[in-house]
Amino acid sequence: MQDLNSAQSPLPPLIAVVGCDGSGKSTVTEELKKWLSTQGPTQICHLGKQSGNIGRRIARLPLLGKRLDKSIHSKAQKAQVGDGPKWPEATVIWLFSMRRVRRFARMMRLRRQGFTIIADRFPQLSTPGPMDGLGLANAKRGGAVALLARKERQSYEAMVANRPDLVLRLNVSLEVALARKPDHRPSSLARKVNDVPKLSFGAAPIVDINADQPLEDVLAQAKAAIADMLAARENSAADNVSNMEIAG
Repeated sequence: MQDLNSAQSPLPPLIAVVGCDGSGKSTVTEELKKWLSTQGPTQICHLGKQSGNIGRRIARLPLLGKRLDKSIHSKAQKAQVGDGPKWPEATVIWLFSMRRVRRFARMMRLRRQGFTIIADRFPQLSTPGPMDGLGLANAKRGGAVALLARKERQSYEAMVANRPDLVLRLNVSLEVALARKPDHRPSSLARKVNDVPKLSFGAAPIVDINADQPLEDVLAQAKAAIADMLAARENSAADNVSNMEIAG
């Protein structure tokens, strides 16, 4: 997957919105799409694996739902310690990662077609785990598990080469996240809340926003950051044209 940010003809902006569940990502991305759509074609692309959503749907099944969800969660937790996941767990983790790869490829097709992209979540290599990092980073076994881990890393390296023009990092407190997402596991939310400030995306600029604030304040800060980014892109494009004219 080529680093398309380095192409001679710049692609439309790519804005990533990242944050823990309960930080308001979905609401913020929808509002930003309405705003940016007045300036040109804009599309939201969800880059999550959505394994958590699948687990919560399983938990709501009658009779054995909660027990099955608890068993799956327990196996997922064990896969992150010791020698890492065994072959069956590693296969499931890899398949979910490939789901993200397919979504990322679709996003890049839309971007090449001229859409400004708002990415809900974004893959990263700085922090393994549930905040869009490598799922098999802890794989220490050889054979097929090691092969899947290498393929996953290669796929992530190709994706992150296409860095966003701007990352909006929504930071939310655990108390607020739990209030907004009462159906989520507190331990899972706590890990994500702690991981968010550690996330990095290569050289992509990051703007931190306190997501505990009222929505209108969050949106005002997000729009201001995007406006600054768009202005910088326009100035850069104008400078490039001037340099070409001088060289000509």
